[in-house]
Amino acid sequence: KIVSNFFLLIFIVLFLIVGVLSTVGFETKKFNNLISNRINKSNNNIKISLNSIKFKIDINEISLFLETSDSILNYRDAIIPAKNIKVYIDFFSILKSETQIKKISLISKKINFKELKKISHSFKPSTFTSFLNNKVNGGKFNAEIDFYLNNENILEDFIARGSVFGLNANITNNLNLENSSFTFFSDKTDVLIQNFNGNLSQLKIEKGDLKVNFSSEIFLETNFNTFMKINKTTDDFKNLFSNFDYLKNIKSIEAESLNNLKLNLDKTYKLKNFDFTSSGKIKKAKFNFNKSFQNLLKKVDINSINLVDTEIKANIDSKNTSLSLLGNYSIDNENFLKFSFKNYSAGDSLKINLEANYDREINLDLINYYKPKNEIAEISLKLNKEKENLKLDGRFSEDKNFISINGIQFQKDNFFTLDKIIVKTFNNGISNNDFSLKYGKNIKIEGTKFDANNLSKYFNQKSDSNNLRGVNKDIEIDILNISVPLSEQLKNFKLIGRIDNGKFSKISAKGDFGNNNFLDISMKNDRKNKKKYLEVYSDLTRPLLTEYTFFKGLSGGKLLFTSILSENVSTSKLKIENFKVVNAPGMVKLLSLADLGGLADLAEGEGLSFDTLDISMERNSDLLKINEILALGPSVSVLMEGYQNSSITSLRGSLVPAKTLNKLISKIPLIGDIVIPKEVGEGLFGISFKIKGPPGKIKTTINPIRTITPRFIQKIIDRKKKN
Repeated sequence: KIVSNFFLLIFIVLFLIVGVLSTVGFETKKFNNLISNRINKSNNNIKISLNSIKFKIDINEISLFLETSDSILNYRDAIIPAKNIKVYIDFFSILKSETQIKKISLISKKINFKELKKISHSFKPSTFTSFLNNKVNGGKFNAEIDFYLNNENILEDFIARGSVFGLNANITNNLNLENSSFTFFSDKTDVLIQNFNGNLSQLKIEKGDLKVNFSSEIFLETNFNTFMKINKTTDDFKNLFSNFDYLKNIKSIEAESLNNLKLNLDKTYKLKNFDFTSSGKIKKAKFNFNKSFQNLLKKVDINSINLVDTEIKANIDSKNTSLSLLGNYSIDNENFLKFSFKNYSAGDSLKINLEANYDREINLDLINYYKPKNEIAEISLKLNKEKENLKLDGRFSEDKNFISINGIQFQKDNFFTLDKIIVKTFNNGISNNDFSLKYGKNIKIEGTKFDANNLSKYFNQKSDSNNLRGVNKDIEIDILNISVPLSEQLKNFKLIGRIDNGKFSKISAKGDFGNNNFLDISMKNDRKNKKKYLEVYSDLTRPLLTEYTFFKGLSGGKLLFTSILSENVSTSKLKIENFKVVNAPGMVKLLSLADLGGLADLAEGEGLSFDTLDISMERNSDLLKINEILALGPSVSVLMEGYQNSSITSLRGSLVPAKTLNKLISKIPLIGDIVIPKEVGEGLFGISFKIKGPPGKIKTTINPIRTITPRFIQKIIDRKKKN
């Protein structure tokens, strides 16, 4: 009984001691120095300044732990003000000479991140410690941290939870996190953040959460609300968008959005891939362009675009980009109009859908369509691009005007194919275009109306490129009414031909001007000699010559134009018979300066009559060489030659009254009398002149002549014989 009672008593005492130590514990200050010295002896990097110590036992871990409050922990010269510290000691190691510390639990007061950096030097190298030391610039935190030590009392792992205040960190070279606060849970490999609020450059972030995994690489996912109010005058604007080419043109923006961001960085913090989704609203934004660009409908410079009240959805990752906008836009701070824009790109693939109202001026010269400013048109555009291949569908409507283009495709900027084009337009309320173009086995253009008033402008344009070189098809044109310059109408125009390498190689066409006046066009192709022969005959001249200032004032007559075309050279002849020149400024000036017996008066009223005009010319690259221009009339005759290119016009020639020529020709056998006339008043035969200068600055100079070149006389004689 005595023995059993003794052991029972010991058991009860031990039970009570364990019960007290595991619940209430035992508090004393007597062992402060002893414990501090033992901890320091076990790990000379740790120094603890203890207050009172409470001894307790953790039954689950079979550990003795010491608990103290309001103490100071010095680890590797890093000062950690502790609200509460628990040191867990292996129970059995107490019986040994070397005490093993299993865990230190710390509830801290506010700690500066600078102190945490000092501790991090004892951590194993990792992306977390690298981020902490190289990216974090300031801030404070309070935390509950469990430090786990190995058998050698060296830090092996940790678990931390707490709150961060005023954190500043460099995320990438161009993005800085400022004045941030959040709650966190972290260990050596993962960080979980909630209730994040802060500023990322000029982005205000609220209600964010973040998950970060630190392993051999960094994986980050975050959800957050952003409020953006940016003006390009601020210093860090360029840093914010420097990695995104399509955002560099932002001048200012005010927006809010809900966002999700996933990042994958390597151990050097180089971005490997990312995925960003966002939805929100642009309250207002302005995009300025470094170089003004011209819109597709009229060559007018556009310098900026403004957006207001625009819904935005975006998804951007390392391979794909999708963006949709729905709201209101303005060009150069003018009227705001509705628009919808969707964009998707992946590598060399691009898709764009655009629908917008448009109120600016539009002038389509090819079909003589004009939309004045402030008249609202609706534009729809679908664009698909795969590498160097581009497909486009477009639709334009304004009042009763309608244009649609379906399935037009380009390869390497050259036209490849299309499905159909439909054009219906009005001029001053009257229909002026109603036709369609179908592109299949052959090209077929048909309709009731086509406005060709400006078509000759395009025939007169020079181009070094042929974007239609891939077109090799037969072509048919059947238009009931064609409007041509000077209010003329060409009816029942029909054309059958062939296009090879984007150029006509064969043409047979006919149209009716009315009143027994016709237009005939033919082209034949000599493949053996690689030449084409073009012939144009018209009973009316003015509609075909309105774009050439040289023929200004010409009326009446019949026209025959022939040309031999080879690869880079054309040799042409133009003949016009029985025409008049009325109020031609150049001719009036020339005749007035010459003072040739009142011939200037003939340039008014019914004008100067001419029997014939012959022009022989050659075109080579940019140079038009005029071999000869000969105009013969009952009142005056002219012989000219010269050249013209894009920068200058140069002509020279002679002008002689017909009366003088007739008199001279009648004296051909008497050469001496021609060179030295005997009759008084016959010493002045006419004038020689030069016309030279750049476009818009052409000058005319004249000199009286007393002899006429044999060439001029020979031309007159040949003409008389032929007649």
